Amino acid sequence: MSRTRTALLAALALVAGASGTALAVAPGDAGIAAVPCTVDYKVQNQWDTGFTAAVTITNNTTAKSSWSLKWAYAGNQKVTSGWNAKISQSGTAVTAANESYNGTLATGGSVSFGFQGTYSGTNAVPATFTLDGVTCNVDGGTDPTNPPDPGGGSKVDNPYAGAKVYVNPEWSAKAAAEPGGSRISNQPTGVWLDRIAAINGVNGGMGLRAHLDKALEQKGSGELVVQLVIYNLPGRDCAALASNGELGATEIDKYKTQYIDPIAAILADPKYASLRIVNTIEIDSLPNLVTNVSPRATATANCDTMKANGNYIKGVGYALNKLGDAPNVYNYVDAGHHGWIGWDDNFSTSVQTIKQAATAEGATVNDVQGFITNTANYSALKEQYFTINDSVGGKSVRESKWVDWNRYTDELSFAQAFRQEAVNQGFASGVGMLIDTSRNGWGGSARPTGPGATTDVDTYVNGGRIDRRIHVGNWCNQSGAGLGERPKASPAAGIDAYVWIKPPGESDGSSSAIANDEGKGFDRMCDPTYTGNPRNNNNMSGALPNAPLSGHWFSAQFQQLMQNAYPAL
Repeated sequence: MSRTRTALLAALALVAGASGTALAVAPGDAGIAAVPCTVDYKVQNQWDTGFTAAVTITNNTTAKSSWSLKWAYAGNQKVTSGWNAKISQSGTAVTAANESYNGTLATGGSVSFGFQGTYSGTNAVPATFTLDGVTCNVDGGTDPTNPPDPGGGSKVDNPYAGAKVYVNPEWSAKAAAEPGGSRISNQPTGVWLDRIAAINGVNGGMGLRAHLDKALEQKGSGELVVQLVIYNLPGRDCAALASNGELGATEIDKYKTQYIDPIAAILADPKYASLRIVNTIEIDSLPNLVTNVSPRATATANCDTMKANGNYIKGVGYALNKLGDAPNVYNYVDAGHHGWIGWDDNFSTSVQTIKQAATAEGATVNDVQGFITNTANYSALKEQYFTINDSVGGKSVRESKWVDWNRYTDELSFAQAFRQEAVNQGFASGVGMLIDTSRNGWGGSARPTGPGATTDVDTYVNGGRIDRRIHVGNWCNQSGAGLGERPKASPAAGIDAYVWIKPPGESDGSSSAIANDEGKGFDRMCDPTYTGNPRNNNNMSGALPNAPLSGHWFSAQFQQLMQNAYPAL
């Protein structure tokens, strides 16, 4: 559902990467339970292509006679030399082991080493460190960036870790009824609360309480995550008619009292206290305030209105505040996707806008567990056959028509960089990312098996790119798409989970105008004959024909997603 922005007409100067310090918690600090180990990672000096870093490890467990510290980089950092440790690197994974003279690490003792490295683009601090296989900087006690609930409960660092995830029986039944659908009908998907009526159930369907009751049945004796989509802002999705909502631009009070308050009351019911409830907050809202407002060429009058009246900011802030108080509720705010927010003129500003909402209407950054990217979108998880640092014939990949001066080529690199930028701007160091992989597999016969030819930079990128859309700004019912990675917890550094928030088989929007009482309009980006607009650089829409209204079952798309799944079913 997300949009892109118009092409930059000239190269943007490379921006020096962010540097910072990894969370380090000293044993014995007031109110903090001892963690197994702490790591203080500091970028000391940084220049255009290189940096030096100092690392200090503190051991809070039994004494060691040798040690090995591991981390992974989100970008393309390379260690070139080191001191006071034997440092090796394979891909993004780095291992630092003791020298013969500093292997002893007493309980409460520390050891330091340093190194020099190279980078381009951003130079993000690694998200996770492990000492002899044990994760540092986290524990089961109190984290000052994530205080305990006054009622005595405490949020976990990653709600998906060690937990099953709720399988929506309504979606599961539709999937199982499709030929071959039983192969994925047991996968967990999001429950979309996309209008007030959805709280109690639409047309005899399950309401929120019914889903939570069913989740308790699925839970058993273990942990279980329920994924809800909070999606009903006033003037919703101001840049796309297909997913317009029921509330007008000024109906912020109705949003608060008739939508958020009833949801909050249900989630606060002690009956559901044993469930881990993950809220995905307002898809395609806050990024629109960055990219689709004046004086941008992509501006719409509706987005200008929502920026001026502040109701997106107020609504998201209110939702975060009201929903984030319970110790078993986790809020993840929508962060668009790399083909929308990945440009320099969108990236940091989007984080600033989210922070503005996260500190409005009584909310604080501690009401934000993390962020979600690629919701209901098609951006490839990982481009295997080219990187942002490649060049062909003297031209950078960033100069290709597909990348178009973006700083990211795929969702994983974007999500990891977005997380670090959020931390840099004041969000808690433990925030995590979710990536929606429900429709970004791009398998099947059209999937490349190697890099493109090096004839020129466009041939190279187009020949090797996993994402087979006509343009990265195309978002509606994309032809050729496939199921992506199956939902899983902790798949990569800084990523809490891959999720299927958009249930495969549910349409993005209708191919032609369809009268309805759901407030949904007809967006030409869902029309396969549409020749485009500035948001997709006037390319064809790439949409499938004969699509129903957004959220309605689209059998042809479901079959195609299974056919082109990657990994294959």
